[in-house]
Amino acid sequence: MENRAADTVVLVHGLWMTPLSWEHWVTHYEKRGMKVITPGYPGIEPGEAGVEALRRDPSPLADLGVREVFDHLAEVIEGLDAKPIIMGHSFGGAFVQLLLDAGYGAAGVSIDGAAVKGVWALPFSEIKATFPVLHNPANKNRAVPITEKDFHYAFTNNLSDEDSKAVYDRYAVPVSGRILFQGGFANFTPNATTTYNFANDDRAPLLFISGGNDHILPPVVQRENYDRNVKNSQAISAYKLFPGRSHYTCGEDGWEAVADLALDWSLAPEAGDLDLH
Repeated sequence: MENRAADTVVLVHGLWMTPLSWEHWVTHYEKRGMKVITPGYPGIEPGEAGVEALRRDPSPLADLGVREVFDHLAEVIEGLDAKPIIMGHSFGGAFVQLLLDAGYGAAGVSIDGAAVKGVWALPFSEIKATFPVLHNPANKNRAVPITEKDFHYAFTNNLSDEDSKAVYDRYAVPVSGRILFQGGFANFTPNATTTYNFANDDRAPLLFISGGNDHILPPVVQRENYDRNVKNSQAISAYKLFPGRSHYTCGEDGWEAVADLALDWSLAPEAGDLDLH
């Protein structure tokens, strides 16, 4: 794989979502001249058909783990001619970190990213948002649906009930309990699948983006992650807070500003501060 200037963006979705959640970003980035790839997790099809299929039969998500998703994403990226920019939302942000740590990607952006092993921040709103899955150990081997009410709290708390329902109806699917358990209990698990080397000086530049009103993964999670990277690694790390934005920051009004900053920084991370304060 060549190290020429990146012309491709790989967008990695998070839990309770599919590649369809990136639909507006795909069009936006293609208009900016980028090639865009939105790989789903194993068993997740793209487009509206993928959402409908998982609602009918969520079994592809049962027992799906971090390792299986990582290997699938790595295989997709290995098939490219040059290292891409990798962006991920929510647990997709954790996959971005793991992929960069393994040598994939020209640059990476974690948007409202889930914690990798070694990040201890656990605010109450995150506990509340994930409790419907993590409270029952049996959910570890299940595909667990999310209710409209829980989705509104965790993802779209900036939206009205009506607008939140529209987002839920278009995008929401069950979650792999196994992935959520692996991420949630990583700090208590030897050789956890989300183990990440904070002292990797050779990884590609990495930007953390936070939404200031995010319930499920508040800024304190990304900030600790960023601080640990800066403290331990010489690799480029950056952090940007978008005040007032929810976990649905990639889709609620104003998402274009998030998308543009993510791409502008990724194309020239060595240039320094792009209004990152």
